[in-house]
Amino acid sequence: MNVYEYWIISAPGDKTCQQTWDRLSQATSKQQLSPAWKFHIPDLKVGTLDQLVGLSDDLAKVDIYCEQVTRKVANYLSDVLEDQREKLLENLVANGMDLATYLTRFQWDMAKYPIKQSLKNLSDIIGKQIGQIESDLKNKSQGYNQLKTSLQTMEKRQGGNLLTRNLGDLVKAEHFVLNSEYLVTLVVVVPHPQLNDWHNKYESLTDKIVPRSSQMIFQDAENALMTVTMFQRVVDEFKHKARENKFVVRDFVYNPEELQAGKDEITKLATDKKKQFGPLVRWLKVNFSECYIAWIHVKAMRVFVESVLRFGLPVNFQGMLLMPQKKTSKKLRDTLNQLYSHLDAAAGSSQEADVPTGLGFGQAEYYPYVYFKINIDMIGNQSVM
Repeated sequence: MNVYEYWIISAPGDKTCQQTWDRLSQATSKQQLSPAWKFHIPDLKVGTLDQLVGLSDDLAKVDIYCEQVTRKVANYLSDVLEDQREKLLENLVANGMDLATYLTRFQWDMAKYPIKQSLKNLSDIIGKQIGQIESDLKNKSQGYNQLKTSLQTMEKRQGGNLLTRNLGDLVKAEHFVLNSEYLVTLVVVVPHPQLNDWHNKYESLTDKIVPRSSQMIFQDAENALMTVTMFQRVVDEFKHKARENKFVVRDFVYNPEELQAGKDEITKLATDKKKQFGPLVRWLKVNFSECYIAWIHVKAMRVFVESVLRFGLPVNFQGMLLMPQKKTSKKLRDTLNQLYSHLDAAAGSSQEADVPTGLGFGQAEYYPYVYFKINIDMIGNQSVM
């Protein structure tokens, strides 16, 4: 239980829906059990009972799907922000509002989801909309991740252990005998404990080694990077003898054009990533908002459908939103059961009564009032059903 969890409930109108709201508001505020808000749901198209029963199950699936994609977008935005992750919360907004404000002040978007359309059509519109966002997210994330991975791989090779790292930023032309028909300079990684061995042995590992040709280019915590010059025809034999003595000859040829090309590639990748970062964050922010808004509309449709199935026609119910507190949630549940026990005597006496079959209540918990739980914590990513 936390500040991100809300209960969306509905109960039939007494003489008026306002009276239903007043009774709940008085009961919760009097005992300080929970803040409460009206959850405004417009007059949606009812259709037939059979359609509503089928729609109840469909909307449950669309609800889960909307939540999954909403969280996917939030998670990916968190990944993309990397070291700016502290800015995640300020980017997770819906229609310019923080998520709690949007939920507690929910107003149906008539332009986006026209209520003259059937509930089935509205459900399909949202399903397609979320499906498109998920598809676009997959494509955008694949491209950006590929770029990010390539850059990370190249940057890793710029650092790390001397056995694997890119040597281009460590070596200089003067470390090598270049453009010789007979001589070649090798680069060898020597563990620190073997350094004395290296100095004592390298000239005699094979013949045709240039005396005193070894010099240290660089060292890290574990190894030293040494050069040694020899005749080209003894290279293979030298590599074999070096390996026997725990000296590792790096497969490296000094080529200034290739080294520069490697540096240019890193610069290009870093520039491309920077160019894509801003537009990608904006796309994620916009589409997170779209997903979250769609999700809350689905919740509203579910409340509407379940209320009509539960309380009958004509449509007469009040949607309400509660934010249960950890210390008072049990007391809140008891109070709600007392308030609405007259709606269903069996459910009023039991928190988990048998769910009536055929009414489309796809819920593990059944109460005499319509009840849905929603958790809007996108950072902790706690699951909601």
